[in-house]
Amino acid sequence: MEINIDIIKNKLVESRLKVTPQRMAILEAIYSLDNHPIADDIIDYIKIKHPNIATGTVYKVLGVLIENKIINKVNTERGVSRYDGIMDSHHHLYCSKSDLIKDYFDEELDKILKNYFEKKKIPDFNIESIAIQLKGRFNE
Repeated sequence: MEINIDIIKNKLVESRLKVTPQRMAILEAIYSLDNHPIADDIIDYIKIKHPNIATGTVYKVLGVLIENKIINKVNTERGVSRYDGIMDSHHHLYCSKSDLIKDYFDEELDKILKNYFEKKKIPDFNIESIAIQLKGRFNE
């Protein structure tokens, strides 16, 4: 997948983060891998072009990107943290056999969930976003 470097830069600038080679490389990896990569996948990807970026730096940058809502962290049933660069409303299909996660977009489902929770009015709780993770197995 071809990644537009200007889009990556703009995401950092819009979040008022300094544009650094490390942040650029890590975001490029997340978008290029496009499969909810784990940190090791990201590290392996960036080491090809940027062998001097330390593993600790990768974890630190991932934390900053999550904190600034540029990426999301998705935890799997096996306790593995995966990283998702898609910030638009979507859900996940999680394969319990392979630990694979695929994105699932459904505007109708989003509307149903939003309307449901608006009617329920959960006391003392403000919903920021709604995301469902469906667990199952992909057909091989």
